Amino acid sequence: MDEIKKIIHIDMDAFYASVEQRDNPELRGKPVIVGGDPHSRGVVATCSYEARTYGIHSAMPAKIAQKRCPYAIFVRPRFDVYREVSEQIRDIFHRYTDLVEPLSLDEAFLDVTNPKIPIKYATTIAKFIKRDILIETGLSASAGVSYNKFLAKLASDYQKPNGFTVIMPGDAQQFLDTLPIEKFFGIGKVTSKTLKTLGIKNGYDLRQMSLYDLEKIFKSRGYFYYNFARGIDNRPVEPYRERKSVGSETTLDHNYRLDEEEIVDILDELCLDVSNRITYLNKLGKTVTLKMKFEDFTQITRSLSLEHGISSHEDIRTNIYNLFRNIPQNNLQIRLVGVTLSNLIDINETCHNITLFEYMKNIEDDKK
Repeated sequence: MDEIKKIIHIDMDAFYASVEQRDNPELRGKPVIVGGDPHSRGVVATCSYEARTYGIHSAMPAKIAQKRCPYAIFVRPRFDVYREVSEQIRDIFHRYTDLVEPLSLDEAFLDVTNPKIPIKYATTIAKFIKRDILIETGLSASAGVSYNKFLAKLASDYQKPNGFTVIMPGDAQQFLDTLPIEKFFGIGKVTSKTLKTLGIKNGYDLRQMSLYDLEKIFKSRGYFYYNFARGIDNRPVEPYRERKSVGSETTLDHNYRLDEEEIVDILDELCLDVSNRITYLNKLGKTVTLKMKFEDFTQITRSLSLEHGISSHEDIRTNIYNLFRNIPQNNLQIRLVGVTLSNLIDINETCHNITLFEYMKNIEDDKK
């Protein structure tokens, strides 16, 4: 018999905003928005739970966020500080296991089936990790514990903030059957809407659908939905997983015309997110891709391959803007945008990291 895995998912609570509230006592207990200037064309990167009660969320234009909460306090992101804190948290994870799979600066999967210290129960380890994070960083985290990654992820999100949820093998099916379909990890707004039109409102309803029908509607994703409805997820925790790309995308709060200024601001924030994530991974990317989905659900992607790898916000933004400016005008409004950096190389393998601006300057210098 295969050994039952013990998987923990740790997700920091409103990470960026919580760091700002920790470092500035005047922000505690107040609606804090980390992102751009609401008086210009900024976008919300994230916000505190106090701000979320007003319906504010990431990727929302800052001016709209301010209208929803005129008393919100806007602060600019400090990604160098967030990366520092993330490293502290990562060190805590490795006290208990070397099988740590980071998903971003503020969340990770841990396989504690065979931990580094003699603790029998995964629930105990998860509690110790939450305690260590709170004592050493002053921040709260939510933890989910189960026998696979899918269920551990669902569990960590179940009682946020400062949540702690355990899904045992014998309880998983009942938990999934009663879970609203929009709460399933991997099922977004569009898929949720499609499922609801089919009368599927929760995990039980999803479980009644055949694999054939799910694959007919959702192609390859149907296989995952079929398994997830049954609590099946055989993916291992991969601490040394080789990333093929780094991307960030968002479904817009409402549809935008191609020529609206807010689209440029949202793209700028997505470029910043990709830059910070790829810098954290010590990678460079040689292919930049812009993704756009329109109101009729048609989708286009435009890519540009570069001679040199890039990682800076400015370089990614410049290339994305060049791709964006060449999108032909049409009468359709945009409902989703995304930015991806792929064809990744290790930064340590590059003897000279030349930025796009340096590259263009060299071309101009050669002409003189």
